[in-house]
Amino acid sequence: MSQGFEVLQKVAGQAPAAVSGAVAAPAEPKIDAQGRSYATGKRKNAVARVWVKPGTGKLTVNGREGVVYFARPVLRMLINQPFQVADRAGQFDIWCTVRGGGLSGQAGAVRHGISRALTYFEPGLRGVLKAGGFLTRDSRVVERKKYGKAKARRSFQFSKR
Repeated sequence: MSQGFEVLQKVAGQAPAAVSGAVAAPAEPKIDAQGRSYATGKRKNAVARVWVKPGTGKLTVNGREGVVYFARPVLRMLINQPFQVADRAGQFDIWCTVRGGGLSGQAGAVRHGISRALTYFEPGLRGVLKAGGFLTRDSRVVERKKYGKAKARRSFQFSKR
């Protein structure tokens, strides 16, 4: 029985270990010539381009400091969550540009981008970040307005007479 299975594997062009369910080696880090990892993060209508490199924990958003751009503490906490979960707080500098949406959506997009860039920089962190739900793109967007309606779902006021 196993001999026939090996023949099928050779015909399919696969090694016996690849088919039997062996765990693959962790992915190679994706780091550019400047020592950075790049990723795109999205939430609602906001899109963030994020570069992560080893440093002191400095955050730059659209050329401004992160503390100035995201003034609310809740938004800054949201952005730092991937580092807290991965135990890498203060070890990376983040430089990002973000467009579209409001501040909350932009903060979520930056968080998503940071999480993805961290997995490219250190592939071993993928399991921790995925378990925390940081690699999942929040795809909720505003529902479009339909014809015959006042808004997306609200009907015009009914008048009996």
